Amino acid sequence: MKRNRGWLWLVAGACLTATTAGGCQTWVPEAGLTLPSPWYLKHQPQYFPPSPPFPLPRELANLEEASAKEIPSAPRPTGP
Repeated sequence: MKRNRGWLWLVAGACLTATTAGGCQTWVPEAGLTLPSPWYLKHQPQYFPPSPPFPLPRELANLEEASAKEIPSAPRPTGP
């Protein structure tokens, strides 16, 4: 029974070590900040292309077409 506990503590310690040492971010409790890992400058840069001003061009065209149409209104009542 004691031998199984020893392996359990060893596995738990290894998991705890791997979790704290291999994190991708660093927590600084004194400052209350989450900072990037020390190796963030070695990562490949990512490119995100700029998005269009309005992401739904067909919807925009339909809205502009609908707003350009004249809305028929009911005749106004005349006074006595």
